Order: sequence, then structure tokens, then C-alpha cells
Amino acid sequence: MDLTTALAALGVLVLGGIGAQAWWSARRSQPRKAPGLTAGEDSARQDPALGDLPGNGEAAAPLGDEDAALAPVAAHPVLPGSNRLSSLRPAARLDALIDAIVPLTLESAVTGDLAVAHLPASWRAGSKPLYVEGLNVATQVWEQPVHGQSYGEFQAGVQLANRAGALNEIEYSEFVHKIEAFAEAIGAMTDFPDMLEVVARAKELDAFAQPLDAQLSLVLRARSVAWSLGYVQQTAARHGFIPGVLPGRMVLPGAQDGDPPVLVLSFDAQVALADDPQDAALYEVQLSLDVAQTEESAEPFPAWHRAATALAGDMDGWLVDDQGRAVTLHAFDEIGKELQLLYRTLESRDLAAGSPAARRLFS
Repeated sequence: MDLTTALAALGVLVLGGIGAQAWWSARRSQPRKAPGLTAGEDSARQDPALGDLPGNGEAAAPLGDEDAALAPVAAHPVLPGSNRLSSLRPAARLDALIDAIVPLTLESAVTGDLAVAHLPASWRAGSKPLYVEGLNVATQVWEQPVHGQSYGEFQAGVQLANRAGALNEIEYSEFVHKIEAFAEAIGAMTDFPDMLEVVARAKELDAFAQPLDAQLSLVLRARSVAWSLGYVQQTAARHGFIPGVLPGRMVLPGAQDGDPPVLVLSFDAQVALADDPQDAALYEVQLSLDVAQTEESAEPFPAWHRAATALAGDMDGWLVDDQGRAVTLHAFDEIGKELQLLYRTLESRDLAAGSPAARRLFS
């Protein structure tokens, strides 16, 4: 082989090597896709029938949206039957632990049609939910007034505290104004608690609740190759997560219909809304647990720990806190010990995690 031929051959090899390296770099920079999927196939895979995935379906406004202040779960999607705000109000009964309650006395029974016609147009007093219940003459059960029934007495209430803070004087005055108008329309007499006493109760309850409002969150970050939307959804589905209502969310459903989700897996909503989600890269997802929303017996903290470590292993990611620090097994153990104290403190006030009152208070 002469020198010219040898140099030509060497040039071909060098160019081929450069091309292969460029191809490999481009390949590594592409989002990791679910097995068997190409860029055009994600839309067909990302919305499987809910019966094909573990858990139940989800249909309702998610936590953190317009009705979040009136829903228990807050910050996250809710499942069928959960007591989110309906066209009237949540189904939760008034509870003296967390509500200021006003009796409405009638001289004679009134129809549900009359009551419904004069219910408050909005079930809020500022940031606090308010409620009206009637004692059904036929069933002797307190319920939201409905057409076709008769009611012998009513009671109204406003929640003393939630994640927006304690009930204040302005909110209580708004509540009084709305309930006075309703009482006048149905011919009922009212007996409102003293404002200063109610506001003092609200501040005390809020002071108790704030230090116990545990919302745990971990960030799972890609170690090297970014993830596609389909890859994240398919991997999470294998661990029991189902699509959330809002783009960019998946949830691990509660054990029973009506329970808030146990865990929420969230990611960049812009990726979920992209024209071609497979071309958009995800570099991190967030896994959250709202402690007060699920009963301790359902073991939500172990579920959070298991899901975090399993997803990290399957997706080649690493777990960090909101400060970017690696989360170790020791850190999980310390959090678990602190939660035991939190659970016992809530129980001491009859506000056990997962109870209707706790879900409303921490919403």
C-alpha cells in the first residue's frame, strides 16, 4: 500500500469515529423513552384505560385548584367520592372541634325547597368554608338541605382554621352576614357566639395545627439521561400510580373510594402539554406525602419511602431534598420517628390523621 492510499484510509477511519461519537452523544442527550415506544406513540400509551392500571380511577377537581380551600387534600388531586366542594358544599358534618356552630331555631318545620332557595350563594367566608345543615323531620338526620324534604331545625358553622390561617374578625363578620340573611328568609332565630371568643378559639387551634402540618416531599433527579413523559408514566404506573386530573400529576390512590390520594407524583406540566411530549425532557420529578390526609394504619410513610426508592432504582435517579442534599436511609429513619410523635399529638386532640376533622383542618 503506498503512502497516499494509507493516508486516505486513515482519513476515512477518523471521519467514521467522529461520526460515531456525534451519534452517541446525540443519543445520550435524548430523553429516555418507555420500552417499545417511539416519539409518535406516546399519546396512545399515556392514557391507558384506568382498569389496566393498579388502583381506582380519579375524577374530581385536584387539590390546589379553585376549590382547594374547601377540600381536604389539599394540595393535590382527589379521587371519586372525596368531600371536595360540590355545587353546594362538602358532605362533611359540622364538628365542634374545628367549627364555630350557630343554632337556627324554627317555630315550625320548613320545606327543603324554601331552604335551598335561600342558601348562601358562596360557601366561603373569606378563606374559610361555611356550612348549613338541617334536621330532616322524617329521618332525624342532620344533612345538607335538599328539595322535597322537611326540616325542623337548622345549624350553621364556619371553620375556625385551615392552611390559610385562623378565622379572623372580617371572615367571621362575613359568615354572620350570610347566615343572618338565610335565617331571615326561612323565619329562623339565630344565636351567634361572641366574635372575640370565636376568634380566640381560632387562633388557639391554628397555633396547635401549624407545627403539625407535615407535608413531606422528595425530588428524584435523573443521574445522566433525561426521561420522556411516557417513560415516567409507565414506570410510575408499575408502582400503582394513576393519572391525575391536572397535567403533570400522577397519584397513588387511597385504599377506599372517597379517600384522598396517599402520594402525589408531580412533574413539569409544560412537558405534559407539549405538542410532542416524547421530544420534551424531564430531569426531575417530585414525590409528596400529605401526612394529615391518610390514616396512620394505612402506612403512608412506608409507602412514600418504598415508592421513592423503587422509582429511583427503576429510573436511574437519585433522591434529594428541597435543598438538593442527598436523602439517606438515616434521614428516612429520623423522619419516621418524628412522625410517630406527630401522630400521637394529633390523636391527643381527637384529630387523628385521616379523620374527617383532620382532613378539613389541614386543607
